[in-house]
Amino acid sequence: MKRKMVEEQKNRNETDDELEKNEVEHPDTESPENEIEAEGVETLEEIKLKLDEKSKQCDNYFNMLQRTAAEFDNYKKRTAREKEALYSDALCDAVLSILPGIDSLEKAVCSASGDDGGQSVKEGVELVLRQLRDSIKALGVEEIKSIGEKFDPALHEAVMHVSDESENSNVIVEEFRRGYIFKDRVIRHSMVKVLN
Repeated sequence: MKRKMVEEQKNRNETDDELEKNEVEHPDTESPENEIEAEGVETLEEIKLKLDEKSKQCDNYFNMLQRTAAEFDNYKKRTAREKEALYSDALCDAVLSILPGIDSLEKAVCSASGDDGGQSVKEGVELVLRQLRDSIKALGVEEIKSIGEKFDPALHEAVMHVSDESENSNVIVEEFRRGYIFKDRVIRHSMVKVLN
């Protein structure tokens, strides 16, 4: 019986030796360890691909964020300009509605100045006129200078022309109605007489 056991052991050892030789001779055969390593390499490559894809996606999102931020900044600037333009338009319309009253008061002051008994009326009207002028000046509205100035069609409206050879040409000699300007916008042109 011992002999039998020794022979079986010998056969087992020979079988193990043959298996080892086969593994050395044929390394292409996949052992469980080789399978796990191959799967690990594939997984790492897949992870790298996914990482590259997510990086591109993040870059796209970042570019979209930058564009959106720039568009929002442009929107804020545009609305600020529109708001300022709207304020300017409203202010000019308001002042334009006040100007006929100022014109009437100026005419009343001129007509009352020739009358000695109307001195108190004249002083009262001058006070009201001064207050109205101060009010529109506080809003940033200024009078357009005319008399003695060179005629400018952007600021003045010529309703009469006078010829005189001795004086400079295109000079304003008389103002019929004052003009007003707000910043760089003309609210109302000055109505003037021009020397040609």
